[in-house]
Amino acid sequence: MTTIGLIGSGNIGSTVARLAVDAGYDVVLSNSRGPETLSDLVNKLGPRARAATAAEAAEAADIAVVTLPLKNYRQVPVEALHGKVVIDTNNYYPDRDGHIAELDDESTTTSELLQAHLPDAHVVKGFNNIYVDHLASLGRPSGDPDRSTLPIAADDAYAKETVRQFLDDIGFDTLDAGPLAEGWRFQRDTAAYVTPYAVPGTSYPDWPARPATRTDLVQSALDAAQRYRDM
Repeated sequence: MTTIGLIGSGNIGSTVARLAVDAGYDVVLSNSRGPETLSDLVNKLGPRARAATAAEAAEAADIAVVTLPLKNYRQVPVEALHGKVVIDTNNYYPDRDGHIAELDDESTTTSELLQAHLPDAHVVKGFNNIYVDHLASLGRPSGDPDRSTLPIAADDAYAKETVRQFLDDIGFDTLDAGPLAEGWRFQRDTAAYVTPYAVPGTSYPDWPARPATRTDLVQSALDAAQRYRDM
């Protein structure tokens, strides 16, 4: 059975873990405070889940999910992720992460930073553009007309297909947004960020979920690209 290793187990990480367990995956969770602090979450997730250190979670992972604050990306284990598929959920928030010059001048993207830190891994940008409550509630079986779509970006075709299959298993279709360099199309402050999955006119913390179909998301990505060009 495929194992999902969580490098970080906050809101997104714990939600991905629950979706994975429900889909029949094993999960290994980690955080910066130590495995013992994850006992309640592991108990809720059941026998397919266990807690470990970040290095142990990376070692156990067939697919790793990095879901730390971006400022901590250099803490992600390197050697244990050699050759592995790594899903990067990060977004850049300068008030939290401090200013990162190459992101401020748009010479790179968040997932490209992680890829540079993990030169022998295969990084896929994903899960970064959906609010955690929507991620938890919008999964649907394959073929359901109300199935939502999540965008991904990556430089490796095998990694994209691996993540596509994982997303399919946990209830989502996939939109290929291109290479990692195109990840800006669904980062924070673009039209594809959060709003496609929320009922129009609502705002946080209400944000009722609505299905975001492939067409909705494609249009959002196009809108984001045009807005970026016009800035």
